[in-house]
Amino acid sequence: MTVTGRLLGSGRSADVYEIDDAWVLRRDRDGWGDASAEAEVMTYVRQHGYPVPRVRPSGSRTDLVLERLSGPTMLDALTQGHLAVQEAGALLARLLRQLHAVPGRNTGDPGARVLHLDLHPDNVMMTPDGPRVIDWSNAEDGHPGLDWGMSAVILAQVAVGGEPLAAPARALLTALLADPSDLTDAGLTEARRRRAGNPTMTRREVGLLPAAEQLIRALAFGDD
Repeated sequence: MTVTGRLLGSGRSADVYEIDDAWVLRRDRDGWGDASAEAEVMTYVRQHGYPVPRVRPSGSRTDLVLERLSGPTMLDALTQGHLAVQEAGALLARLLRQLHAVPGRNTGDPGARVLHLDLHPDNVMMTPDGPRVIDWSNAEDGHPGLDWGMSAVILAQVAVGGEPLAAPARALLTALLADPSDLTDAGLTEARRRRAGNPTMTRREVGLLPAAEQLIRALAFGDD
């Protein structure tokens, strides 16, 4: 097992520990993830020029050793007033389009691309060298409409939730969908289904999904 230092942060299902000045370790608390598979997809997209941290083998299914990044998350940059909502929305859209230019690993489906499936402001690090996309535990090959749908649903859940971040989330969602996207009806429907089945979702969050989908359809497709 990799020797770790102090705890740097915690998320819904994982903790991040210091290793040294160059590397950190993310440890899955619940055993749902597969660090080896995640490292593999991160290495693959990095080889195609996509902005992700470097990774190295850990020898553990629950531990991912990755490059230590400096800078705030996109979410922190937004809430601290260092990044405009329109700029953030355009950046998310660009990161999705750039990812979907990477060919899928399944050569049996030439239309498939690598999908992140959890690309939102808390999974983008704003480093001095540019944005870096983290948390690839949900990544798979598929069609881009699903990736756009997942990002939209995640933002829309916050936008309809009535919390302090609701208004900024709606503005960010509007900016994301204003950019020419590959969001599709099928992708949005599947994104909502997957989000409802996510074991980290609270009952309240699942209950927000109908309103979230309605908001997305109004913004993206002009549905009433």
